[in-house]
Amino acid sequence: MASAAALQNHLAEQHYVADRALAVSLFLALKLQRPLFLEGEAGVGKTSLASAMAAALDTDLIRLQCYEGLDVTHAVYEWDYARQILELKILDAAGAVDRRAARQELYSDAFLIKRPLLQAIDPGRAKPAVLLIDEIDRADEEFEGYLLELLSEFQITIPELGTVRAAHAPLVILTSNRTREVHDALKRRCLYQWIDYPPFEKEIAIVRERVPHASARLASQVTTVVQQLRQRELYKVPGVSETIDWAAAVAALDRTVLDAETAQDTIGVLLKAKEDIDAIRGGVLAELVART
Repeated sequence: MASAAALQNHLAEQHYVADRALAVSLFLALKLQRPLFLEGEAGVGKTSLASAMAAALDTDLIRLQCYEGLDVTHAVYEWDYARQILELKILDAAGAVDRRAARQELYSDAFLIKRPLLQAIDPGRAKPAVLLIDEIDRADEEFEGYLLELLSEFQITIPELGTVRAAHAPLVILTSNRTREVHDALKRRCLYQWIDYPPFEKEIAIVRERVPHASARLASQVTTVVQQLRQRELYKVPGVSETIDWAAAVAALDRTVLDAETAQDTIGVLLKAKEDIDAIRGGVLAELVART
């Protein structure tokens, strides 16, 4: 990418509306080969940004979904033990087994199962991939420590094979919903960007990009209601992804405007907690729609 503005335009072609600050952070992550750490509330577009970047760069998106208990065998690599045992039996049936030759064969690339982190730095790649490490705050702190080598040198050490180093450093995007604090040692290796709920005009632009068949009036009404709901005390505040889904759902019902009845019928697309639906459904929701 020649500039942050060019990157912003490429993302727009993928129907992702990025502001200047985010585009600059992404551009620097590419130029400096530094990971980009994204924080923000759920549903503001952190994960979809990685997909848009992969499409804009015409490269692979490799996603590692983090969770409690994530370990090396699920994130980096493991050996295909079943195939190794089968190969040993075949060698044994063929005659005397040369231990040294057998070990070299069994612990080779042919028996290596590559998980997302190893796939991303595979030296056989012709171009850099986009590596999404999604919701890193859900993983254990011990796993963060393992990431330090990868994010510092884009390399991984496999005891049986040695060090695997990327020929083309991937663009690494880490996301966090701040369910816990991520260690400073990991953050120091990254550029940082906070993604907030978008202002009104930007959210309308996002809805129009992602739901082009929705009328301008409908996009405006849906966005207005969502923006008002975010000012209330809700158990789960709707994100931009829910705004998009709600606009698409109402448009799918062949509505060009949002009326109170349609809003009541489709509120489950927007709100995902019974407490919130009970608090909003009825007169409150009708009033919010009337204000649009």
